[in-house]
Amino acid sequence: MASRAYNIPNLLTYGRILAVPLIVLCFFLEGKLAISNTARWVALWIFVIASITDFLDGYLARIWNQTSNIGRMLDPIADKLLVASILLLVAADQTIAGWSIWAAITILCREILVSGLREYLAALKVSVPVTRIAKWKTTVQLVAIAFLLAGPAGDEVFPYTTKTGIGLLWIAAILTIYTGYDYFRAGLKHIVDDEE
Repeated sequence: MASRAYNIPNLLTYGRILAVPLIVLCFFLEGKLAISNTARWVALWIFVIASITDFLDGYLARIWNQTSNIGRMLDPIADKLLVASILLLVAADQTIAGWSIWAAITILCREILVSGLREYLAALKVSVPVTRIAKWKTTVQLVAIAFLLAGPAGDEVFPYTTKTGIGLLWIAAILTIYTGYDYFRAGLKHIVDDEE
């Protein structure tokens, strides 16, 4: 059991969780929310590496037959911690503001609702498979967050960095609503059946 908890796929997941406070630290290096361009680039690279581990941990667990209960539990938690913390940070430093906040709120609310639904269905021994469009949603979301992390520092290299990130965030929010509806439609049948 202990060896499974410390296999390579799980270590990658732990690394993704540890990336969260490191990215937060980049935003607060001066003791307040005043991120420098250098700190933004560091935060971006930490995020890119963490995003790669998101693909690798599940892939390696499957091909090496190293799946574990702790890995299945922590993988979605690590993803949600990473996404939620960065969306809060880029909202707090006003990389996204105004109407764009609604895209972030939509993504965060969907993550909470789907997590609750999955937990409920798991108690009923019902699994809801991840669809191809849900994988696209995750990809668009991660790319959007990468652009938003670069933000003003990226704008100095490519003037539309922040705007591209905001545009992709809205696309991710729309896909989030669609995939969230898919999950609820699949789960609703079991909820209704349970009530009868």
